[in-house]
Amino acid sequence: MSTVFASILIGAPIERVWDLVMDPYRLGDWVTIHRGIADVSDSPLRRGSTMEQTIHVRGLTFRVHWTLMSIDRPHRAEWEGGGPAHSRAIIRYELRPDGQGGTLFEYTNEFHPPGGRIGSVAGRMIVGATSQREANASLSRLKALLER
Repeated sequence: MSTVFASILIGAPIERVWDLVMDPYRLGDWVTIHRGIADVSDSPLRRGSTMEQTIHVRGLTFRVHWTLMSIDRPHRAEWEGGGPAHSRAIIRYELRPDGQGGTLFEYTNEFHPPGGRIGSVAGRMIVGATSQREANASLSRLKALLER
């Protein structure tokens, strides 16, 4: 398993940040590896909602089937995703007001590659620094979008 964590302070109210990050059709506006979305099951999203996302990482494009495992509007959401070759990911969004009208947004991605220990080592080598760089870039795009 490899874990990526990124956080950013956004000069926008928590509800506005929540509404944007929880809109599957807006993922392309801020998620750098996002290439497309399909089959969104519910609007608004609720526990058990699903969607298919196409992403592009290190020269590879693939689909991930996401299920919204938990939701606590506007503070927390947890998605579980299934990708190619039985890979799995868990993504968490955590939002807190900063006390001055802004929002602290924290993003965690736990990636579970297939293949046990060997797969974990290979996953860290393949995804590693790229995932952290893309997470930071995505949060920077989110901040810029919301602070316009």
